[in-house]
Amino acid sequence: MSTVGYGESIGSPPSFEQARNLRQKVRAAGLDPNYWYPAEWDVNLKRGQVIDISFWKRSIALFRGEDGSVHAIENRCAHRQLKLTVGHVEGCKLVCPYHGWKYDGQGRVVEISHTLFGRDMPNFRVASFPVAVRYGMIWIFPGDAELASSREIPEIPELEGADRWAAVPVDFTWRAHHSMIIDNVSDFTHAYLHRKFAPFSDAELTGFETRGDDVHLSYDTKVGRGRISGLFVDRSQVNTNHMDLCYQYPYQWSNTDDQIKHWLFLRPIDEQHTRAFFIFYFKSLKIPFLPLAIPRPVMQFVMKIAKQTLVRPLLKEDGIAVEAEQEGYDRHYDAPLAELNPVVRAFQQVTVRKWEAFLAHQADKQASRTA
Repeated sequence: MSTVGYGESIGSPPSFEQARNLRQKVRAAGLDPNYWYPAEWDVNLKRGQVIDISFWKRSIALFRGEDGSVHAIENRCAHRQLKLTVGHVEGCKLVCPYHGWKYDGQGRVVEISHTLFGRDMPNFRVASFPVAVRYGMIWIFPGDAELASSREIPEIPELEGADRWAAVPVDFTWRAHHSMIIDNVSDFTHAYLHRKFAPFSDAELTGFETRGDDVHLSYDTKVGRGRISGLFVDRSQVNTNHMDLCYQYPYQWSNTDDQIKHWLFLRPIDEQHTRAFFIFYFKSLKIPFLPLAIPRPVMQFVMKIAKQTLVRPLLKEDGIAVEAEQEGYDRHYDAPLAELNPVVRAFQQVTVRKWEAFLAHQADKQASRTA
């Protein structure tokens, strides 16, 4: 492709099939829908409420029945294709606002209030998706429902039970491809971006390895040395000079001395938009200026303050960066590659390989249906 001006590319970024290099491919790749993905925080969906969520350009109606049950069905009426999210919930059914057709949680039309013109009740339906609630999140399985039982939501024992750790849940919708966010959260060479908060510094990549669909990596780095955050970490009990991370496709996590951890769960909306759900959790923190741990009942209160004063402002910096990167890629997608961190290439290779495998599987299924 030719360029104009100051290296600005002509046209739009290439599709996955048109891409000519790894960067172009990864920026057009989706995520395999045959995994569990976060739809929304559980507390944000009230009884009798329906909301519109998207997974890779597919609109889904997520609704909670009056009995508290949660359902996810394709967001269109089988009749005139209206979005069902402009309708309402009645009992445990989702009602289309046009003709009042009512859908159950399996996507079946179970009631039509107007005349059927002498016909029997028709067998109309739209797709439905498996749903689960865990770690305060509603999860959906947007792929082949028959595979849902063989794919597990990640196990996070620290977030369950009476002794669960204090946690900070936070989310953003960013105008950025999901691969840009994975690159960002696991590439610690961007400490300069966070020089105000200093969540990490002086990072040296000590090793990385791709094992199947996972990329494991480690940094020697100074963690949590910020002017405020550093007061809460007991360095006599926690080694904050090292961090392990993993791109556990399609999720991402980090671990600092089994004391400070986080998970990142992404829901790709389309090639340029992603919903990012973070959970940061801590085994313990100390009272500033004292060698005493914060009592467990107080920890969650401290987390609420930290979310607004530290975690959210810190992650907003990442959001500004990845959104600017998306804008830059849209204009300069054909520019020469300039990447130094080898682990970023490893992330991208996994994402591209998994998307190629999914597309090939879909093509095989289509061929078998038409044979």
